Amino acid sequence: MNILLSNDDGFLAPGINQLREALMKVADVTTVAPSQDCSGASNSLTLRNPLRLTQHAEKFYSVNGTPTDCVHLGLGLYAKEPDMVISGINAGANMGDDLLYSGTAAAAMEGRFLGFPALAVSLAFPRHKLPEHYATAVQAVLHLLPHVQDYPDKGSMILNVNVPDIPWEQVRGFKVTRLGNRHRFSPVVRGEDPRGNEIFWIGRAGEAADAGEGTDFHAVSAGYVSVTPVHADLTRYRALEETRQWLEHCQ
Repeated sequence: MNILLSNDDGFLAPGINQLREALMKVADVTTVAPSQDCSGASNSLTLRNPLRLTQHAEKFYSVNGTPTDCVHLGLGLYAKEPDMVISGINAGANMGDDLLYSGTAAAAMEGRFLGFPALAVSLAFPRHKLPEHYATAVQAVLHLLPHVQDYPDKGSMILNVNVPDIPWEQVRGFKVTRLGNRHRFSPVVRGEDPRGNEIFWIGRAGEAADAGEGTDFHAVSAGYVSVTPVHADLTRYRALEETRQWLEHCQ
């Protein structure tokens, strides 16, 4: 199996390095990751500055760009045609509204745009802790990997996988989930730099709001690996007809 591996935390992040080492034992892996942390980059592309690629080991590269840039370069220049694209392991959950901003999910989506099934993998740990169990997320990927070829709609496959930060032996299983929702972001934090200039920080993400049974939040909190099928078609199909009728009255 040929795999293109990327992330949004950067090529030095422990998640991608532990996953790379494990995948190299079972697959031909090309890794192309950002040269620095690009969390929150979403699907952005670098269009006004040149991209520079640095090789760190055999089939292991970093790019001074976004996760989406990395997948473009990896698929276009450096990887054999892969059987799939994997993004992660992200340090932190990507559940609910997080997917709108997530560079981890964006790298997986870009793989799907370019024609390949994709996994986005995140380790969900509490805010007051540091991540401990990347090995659990690695095992979750290795568990799913042999079954990717049997996925019923492999050509459109984007699976968003969130793994609880607990030992593998304590994981209760895998659950298919939908995306939940978070409360609104915390307010913007206003501050001042050492020179007296006003600065701002984007507030942190809100806590879970829609976290009932069936959601990714609920599954992870109960000790399950959450697997959410997602797609990049943003059309709201249920609103097509009512929008058509509304537009007729606007003519």
